[in-house]
Amino acid sequence: MSGMLRAPGFPEAAVRERARTGIEAAFPPLDGYGSTLYGSGWAGPARDDPLERLRLLPPVFMEQRLEKLIDLGCEPMPSDVNLETTIGGFPSRLPFYVSAFGSTAAARGDLGTSLGKQAGRLGIPLVVGENVVPVIGYGRLGDQPAKALLARIEAYGEEGDGRHGGIVVQQSTEDADAEVWNLVYSDPAAQPFLEEGRLAFELKTGQGAKPGLGGMTLLDDAAAAAVAEQYALLPMPDDGRTLRASSPGTYTEEILRQQINLMRNNYPRARVWVKLHPGRDVGAAARVAWEAGADSVTVDGAEGGTGWAPGCFLDHVGLPLFDCLLATGQGPGCLLAGGRVWEGTRAVKCLALGARAVGLGRAALVAADEDPERGLLRLAACLDLEVRMLISALGKYDTATVNRDDVGPLPAIHKEEEVSHDASVRG
Repeated sequence: MSGMLRAPGFPEAAVRERARTGIEAAFPPLDGYGSTLYGSGWAGPARDDPLERLRLLPPVFMEQRLEKLIDLGCEPMPSDVNLETTIGGFPSRLPFYVSAFGSTAAARGDLGTSLGKQAGRLGIPLVVGENVVPVIGYGRLGDQPAKALLARIEAYGEEGDGRHGGIVVQQSTEDADAEVWNLVYSDPAAQPFLEEGRLAFELKTGQGAKPGLGGMTLLDDAAAAAVAEQYALLPMPDDGRTLRASSPGTYTEEILRQQINLMRNNYPRARVWVKLHPGRDVGAAARVAWEAGADSVTVDGAEGGTGWAPGCFLDHVGLPLFDCLLATGQGPGCLLAGGRVWEGTRAVKCLALGARAVGLGRAALVAADEDPERGLLRLAACLDLEVRMLISALGKYDTATVNRDDVGPLPAIHKEEEVSHDASVRG
């Protein structure tokens, strides 16, 4: 460090970095863009995560294990656990889906299509994130085919069995201007998914890593110039690149309700998904979405990852996933959950708190980066084994039967307000 002054106990290095770099210091190191996935704890040890403090609680007396024993005629094993479920209207072989990756450089090269192929083989839903079309292209003319939206859809379709999983396409404000949902809905490549009932459109209100903000990427001069009329741009003076920020959109209860009605009316053959950021009113927002007819609601906890966000958002903004699940997990519809899910215990805890399935975001992308052919398949195989063993240890043999009795300790206020719920209540 330069200068003579020192300030022990004070974040001196951070202050000096800001003095040197200005607005660039509001973000993680710029040389990490496109190669680093950020989330809570990005600047040091991860903050205390309430979901991690929970423990799974197997009982001594296991009535459902006895029922399974009688049904099988022998002692049940983890291999007897049924992991097939219905996610947002799609039959899925596993209680997982691949979370949205949009135009971020972290999903560079062939990773988007690699994830599409592997998700198709697994028979789990794949969400294609926002801003792909305005920034990268739709792909019909073959421009940057590995990154374009159509290439991801086609890669998924090539590997799937036509029965399990499905494609989910997000749309931002800028995507709406580009008529992304109209393009997909009318494209011949999407017709098989429509005929099979395996296409959904997802309305994104925000994301866990940066609630209240839209998607962000760093662009070189040429790329920035190409989207200057569509996006807000902020030059990073000492870096030479430009920050591209999309609009987060504006929602009230009525706007959300009307948007869902519009989606159902304009695209009657597509499922309707809604993604909520971890806002303080996430429970109320989820109920509005379900009442308006959403097939699925995704809650993205503050632990969720991203390719790029201001550092202050990563550790200080939004509810942890645990609190999101407490607010939404007793709802009447299909609830999906995301936020630092990479191993079985966190996944089963989410199921116990009311989620139908969990999203694989950074974990999926890193797995595909490690091995573009089989990385996600191997990750899913490990999760498959862990989840089967954990649910079996609870004396249960279907993901829909896992509930709040299986996890604790829960805050007393929520235990007192808890109402019974079973598979039919959970949609």
